[in-house]
Amino acid sequence: MGAYRRHMPTVIVVGAAALMLAHGPIAQPPEYHAFADGRALLGLPNAADVLSNLGFALVGLWGLASLLPARRHPAIAAGWPGYCLFLAALMLTALGSGYYHLAPDNGRLVWDRLPIALACAGILAAVRVETRPGLGMHRWLSLLALAALLGVFWWWWTDRRGEGDLRPYLLLQAAPLVLVPLWQWIENAPRADRRAFACAIALYVAARLAELGDRAVMEALSAVSGHTLKHLLATAAAWVVTLRLVRRVRARDVAQKGGAAPAGEPGAAPDRMKPAG
Repeated sequence: MGAYRRHMPTVIVVGAAALMLAHGPIAQPPEYHAFADGRALLGLPNAADVLSNLGFALVGLWGLASLLPARRHPAIAAGWPGYCLFLAALMLTALGSGYYHLAPDNGRLVWDRLPIALACAGILAAVRVETRPGLGMHRWLSLLALAALLGVFWWWWTDRRGEGDLRPYLLLQAAPLVLVPLWQWIENAPRADRRAFACAIALYVAARLAELGDRAVMEALSAVSGHTLKHLLATAAAWVVTLRLVRRVRARDVAQKGGAAPAGEPGAAPDRMKPAG
């Protein structure tokens, strides 16, 4: 059973890639740039979709300000390069997505998708190395960051030739939703980590559903569109992950000073499951 568990992530990724290959190119919907909320504010076009990206910048700044001084702390040191890329990519997402929503078109969309892909790469590398100590972080991070760059480039290059194939980009974006909880389950990650990432994944899935229902949400709520709500929910997902990292550091420090760390935190009484297999 243990060997079966360990091979599950590889089987899933290879299977998903094979299905996408068999499916053929996945094109962007022709109406993709026709967002429901085009209202301007003080001369700023598409104001809600532009300004709702500020949350990504705030979370990224808070995370870097809180965690950069503690980057060698035992609670986050193993995954720090990946988490650092994730937090930096959040700030770049605020810039890229804000720039795109000012005047949506495929040329600007590259700068929206690129930091999102890098954020996914950072999370994947961080969690993989944390759950499997001894793996080379820089190798994993470099490969995943390269995959992020190539996936967006592939879409851009095929789009210029009239097809616009999203398959590599979609695969990388979906990977954390499946692989992160799988790796944490297989390697018996602390419950607090599993709960935080499960919450973040649920929020991100809700964000994607809101995006699909952009106009329906706008018609139902009037004040906010589905795409704006997507930005807010995705920001909340990023905040949950960042908060978990900050709490790890704080809990470990409390434990080292002789206090009682909260259950499920590093330094607390063991809450891990029995080893797999």
